[in-house]
Amino acid sequence: MLEPNTKAPDFTLPNQNGEMVSLSDFLGKKVILYFYPKDNTPGCTRQACAFAAANAELEEAGAVVIGISKDSVASHQKFVQKQNLPFILLSDPELQAIEAYGVWQEKKLYGKVSMGVVRTTYLIDEQGMIEKVMPKVKPDTNAAEILEYLKQSKA
Repeated sequence: MLEPNTKAPDFTLPNQNGEMVSLSDFLGKKVILYFYPKDNTPGCTRQACAFAAANAELEEAGAVVIGISKDSVASHQKFVQKQNLPFILLSDPELQAIEAYGVWQEKKLYGKVSMGVVRTTYLIDEQGMIEKVMPKVKPDTNAAEILEYLKQSKA
Protein backbone atom coordinates (compact mmCIF):
# COMPACT_ATOMS: atom_id res chain seq x y z
CA MET A 1 0.00 0.00 0.00
CA LEU A 2 1.26 3.48 -0.82
CA GLU A 3 1.73 6.17 1.82
CA PRO A 4 0.51 9.79 1.98
CA ASN A 5 2.99 12.42 0.71
CA THR A 6 4.35 10.10 -1.98
CA LYS A 7 3.97 10.62 -5.72
CA ALA A 8 0.94 8.79 -7.09
CA PRO A 9 2.04 6.32 -9.78
CA ASP A 10 0.80 7.46 -13.20
CA PHE A 11 -1.06 4.99 -15.38
CA THR A 12 -2.98 4.91 -18.64
CA LEU A 13 -6.00 2.60 -18.83
CA PRO A 14 -9.15 2.35 -20.97
CA ASN A 15 -12.37 3.82 -19.57
CA GLN A 16 -15.88 2.42 -19.97
CA ASN A 17 -15.96 3.74 -23.56
CA GLY A 18 -12.58 2.27 -24.50
CA GLU A 19 -10.86 5.70 -24.44
CA MET A 20 -7.42 5.84 -22.86
CA VAL A 21 -7.26 7.88 -19.65
CA SER A 22 -4.12 8.78 -17.68
CA LEU A 23 -3.92 9.90 -14.09
CA SER A 24 -1.72 12.79 -15.26
CA ASP A 25 -4.70 14.10 -17.30
CA PHE A 26 -6.14 15.31 -13.98
CA LEU A 27 -3.22 17.39 -12.65
CA GLY A 28 -4.70 20.55 -11.14
CA LYS A 29 -7.67 18.65 -9.66
CA LYS A 30 -8.07 16.39 -6.69
CA VAL A 31 -8.64 12.77 -7.73
CA ILE A 32 -10.62 10.27 -5.69
CA LEU A 33 -9.15 7.02 -6.97
CA TYR A 34 -11.11 4.08 -5.67
CA PHE A 35 -10.24 0.46 -6.28
CA TYR A 36 -13.01 -2.10 -6.02
CA PRO A 37 -13.28 -5.87 -6.59
CA LYS A 38 -16.03 -6.38 -9.21
CA ASP A 39 -18.79 -4.66 -11.21
CA ASN A 40 -22.40 -5.49 -10.37
CA THR A 41 -21.72 -7.14 -7.02
CA PRO A 42 -23.71 -5.91 -4.00
CA GLY A 43 -20.93 -4.04 -2.14
CA CYS A 44 -19.37 -2.57 -5.27
CA THR A 45 -22.75 -1.44 -6.55
CA ARG A 46 -23.55 0.28 -3.23
CA GLN A 47 -20.15 1.98 -3.23
CA ALA A 48 -20.50 3.16 -6.85
CA CYS A 49 -24.04 4.44 -6.21
CA ALA A 50 -22.88 6.31 -3.09
CA PHE A 51 -20.15 8.01 -5.16
CA ALA A 52 -22.74 8.78 -7.85
CA ALA A 53 -25.08 10.34 -5.28
CA ALA A 54 -22.23 12.48 -3.88
CA ASN A 55 -20.70 13.28 -7.29
CA ALA A 56 -22.06 16.84 -7.63
CA GLU A 57 -20.79 17.79 -4.15
CA LEU A 58 -17.44 16.11 -4.80
CA GLU A 59 -17.08 18.07 -8.05
CA GLU A 60 -17.96 21.28 -6.17
CA ALA A 61 -15.10 20.43 -3.80
CA GLY A 62 -12.82 20.29 -6.85
CA ALA A 63 -12.50 16.51 -7.01
CA VAL A 64 -13.08 13.94 -9.75
CA VAL A 65 -14.01 10.33 -9.04
CA ILE A 66 -12.29 7.46 -10.85
CA GLY A 67 -13.10 3.83 -10.11
CA ILE A 68 -10.73 1.01 -11.07
CA SER A 69 -11.29 -2.74 -11.15
CA LYS A 70 -9.97 -5.59 -13.26
CA ASP A 71 -13.31 -5.90 -15.07
CA SER A 72 -13.41 -5.47 -18.85
CA VAL A 73 -14.36 -2.28 -20.70
CA ALA A 74 -17.65 -3.97 -21.73
CA SER A 75 -18.43 -4.88 -18.11
CA HIS A 76 -17.74 -1.28 -17.02
CA GLN A 77 -19.94 0.05 -19.80
CA LYS A 78 -22.89 -2.10 -18.66
CA PHE A 79 -22.27 -1.17 -15.00
CA VAL A 80 -22.20 2.58 -15.81
CA GLN A 81 -25.40 2.34 -17.87
CA LYS A 82 -27.27 0.13 -15.39
CA GLN A 83 -26.38 2.29 -12.37
CA ASN A 84 -26.29 5.64 -14.24
CA LEU A 85 -22.78 6.41 -12.95
CA PRO A 86 -21.58 9.97 -13.75
CA PHE A 87 -17.86 9.25 -13.33
CA ILE A 88 -15.04 7.33 -15.03
CA LEU A 89 -14.46 3.62 -14.51
CA LEU A 90 -11.13 2.26 -15.71
CA SER A 91 -10.46 -1.31 -16.78
CA ASP A 92 -7.24 -2.85 -15.42
CA PRO A 93 -7.26 -6.57 -16.34
CA GLU A 94 -3.42 -6.67 -16.37
CA LEU A 95 -3.35 -5.19 -12.82
CA GLN A 96 -1.12 -2.28 -13.93
CA ALA A 97 -2.57 0.32 -11.52
CA ILE A 98 -3.98 -2.26 -9.09
CA GLU A 99 -0.48 -3.59 -8.34
CA ALA A 100 1.20 -0.15 -8.52
CA TYR A 101 -1.15 1.03 -5.75
CA GLY A 102 -0.66 -2.11 -3.65
CA VAL A 103 -4.31 -3.17 -3.58
CA TRP A 104 -3.82 -6.67 -5.09
CA GLN A 105 -3.60 -8.68 -1.89
CA GLU A 106 -4.38 -11.97 -0.28
CA LYS A 107 -8.01 -12.18 0.80
CA LYS A 108 -9.78 -14.75 2.93
CA LEU A 109 -13.38 -15.69 2.29
CA TYR A 110 -14.98 -18.55 4.19
CA GLY A 111 -11.52 -19.86 5.05
CA LYS A 112 -10.45 -19.90 1.40
CA VAL A 113 -7.41 -17.80 0.54
CA SER A 114 -7.22 -16.08 -2.85
CA MET A 115 -5.72 -12.99 -4.43
CA GLY A 116 -7.99 -10.05 -5.15
CA VAL A 117 -8.53 -6.32 -5.04
CA VAL A 118 -8.82 -4.95 -1.51
CA ARG A 119 -11.39 -2.13 -1.52
CA THR A 120 -9.18 0.95 -1.08
CA THR A 121 -9.55 4.67 -1.81
CA TYR A 122 -6.74 7.12 -2.47
CA LEU A 123 -7.15 10.88 -2.49
CA ILE A 124 -4.58 12.43 -4.82
CA ASP A 125 -3.92 16.16 -4.64
CA GLU A 126 -3.68 18.70 -7.47
CA GLN A 127 0.08 18.07 -7.85
CA GLY A 128 -0.30 14.30 -8.19
CA MET A 129 0.76 13.50 -4.62
CA ILE A 130 -1.12 11.03 -2.43
CA GLU A 131 -2.92 13.09 0.20
CA LYS A 132 -4.94 10.40 1.98
CA VAL A 133 -5.10 6.59 1.96
CA MET A 134 -8.25 4.77 3.07
CA PRO A 135 -7.63 0.99 3.17
CA LYS A 136 -10.42 -1.57 3.51
CA VAL A 137 -13.16 1.03 3.20
CA LYS A 138 -16.84 0.28 3.77
CA PRO A 139 -18.87 0.52 0.53
CA ASP A 140 -21.75 2.41 2.16
CA THR A 141 -19.73 5.11 3.94
CA ASN A 142 -16.68 5.64 1.68
CA ALA A 143 -18.11 8.51 -0.43
CA ALA A 144 -19.45 10.34 2.63
CA GLU A 145 -16.10 10.00 4.46
CA ILE A 146 -14.19 11.45 1.49
CA LEU A 147 -16.70 14.30 1.14
CA GLU A 148 -16.42 15.09 4.85
CA TYR A 149 -12.62 15.06 4.62
CA LEU A 150 -12.66 17.42 1.61
CA LYS A 151 -15.02 19.83 3.38
CA GLN A 152 -12.84 19.84 6.53
CA SER A 153 -9.60 20.35 4.60
CA LYS A 154 -11.15 23.40 2.86
CA ALA A 155 -12.33 24.95 6.12
